[in-house]
Amino acid sequence: IFFKCENFQKAGAFKVRGASNAVFGLSEEDAKKGVATHSSGNHALSLSYAAGRRGIPCHVVMPRTAPDAKKAAVRGYGGIITECEPSTTSREAVFADVQAMTRANFVHPYNDPRVIAGQGTCSREFMEQTDGLDMMVAPIGGGGMISGTCVTLSTIAPEVQIIAAEPEQADDAFRSFKAGHIIADDAPNTIADGLKVPLKELTWHFVSNHVTDILTASEQEIIDAMKLTWQRMKILMEPSCAVPLATILKNKEKFAGKRIGVIVTGGNVDLDKLPWIMG
Repeated sequence: IFFKCENFQKAGAFKVRGASNAVFGLSEEDAKKGVATHSSGNHALSLSYAAGRRGIPCHVVMPRTAPDAKKAAVRGYGGIITECEPSTTSREAVFADVQAMTRANFVHPYNDPRVIAGQGTCSREFMEQTDGLDMMVAPIGGGGMISGTCVTLSTIAPEVQIIAAEPEQADDAFRSFKAGHIIADDAPNTIADGLKVPLKELTWHFVSNHVTDILTASEQEIIDAMKLTWQRMKILMEPSCAVPLATILKNKEKFAGKRIGVIVTGGNVDLDKLPWIMG
């Protein structure tokens, strides 16, 4: 198993790739308006960081239940936070108000071709660094990372199986994959806060056409995988990015004898609210 440690990225997550691609692709005229988004944390962090690097404002709608560590980091990068209730409906409604007031450029956390293209650079690097893989495993929420992975691997390594990993308690992508159409949960309850959002039309296109399988893990299995990486590998994973390893450990026979790439998507953990402490 090979681990691509995106938790060591600026802003602590892979999402800085897509956010930077979107921000630095803006024309000078558009950039003056700033950028805006809604996010549970890592896209908010990444967009705030990228906007700060370009010297433009960044407005972010975040659930009031988002980890305090992520909110503090967003503010630290200069992001302006407006809170919403922890549901997709509330998030999108509050964001509509914020964008109407600010007129900032919307950079969707995942359903945006600029963002997907940026995320796709991760799997390209991974293939170069490992000299080839049999399987690539990444978490799935809205599908930005997995879509970028699909774009890249379908072009440069179509033989690689793409496996998406999802919490059992937020398994809308798993159910969508089985049903053949998008099934959205409005407010799923899982410790993997970055995977609570549903697929959208653009990401569903890539998932339905290129993903080999979607596997799920229970909350306890996610915690066990998270603990394992902390204790044995000394890698700080947040719950969302422990889901791929949890699914591998749960389905060992499926992965036996394979060269497996795992994208460690982020390490922005609220140390005061660790899942094995909070229960």
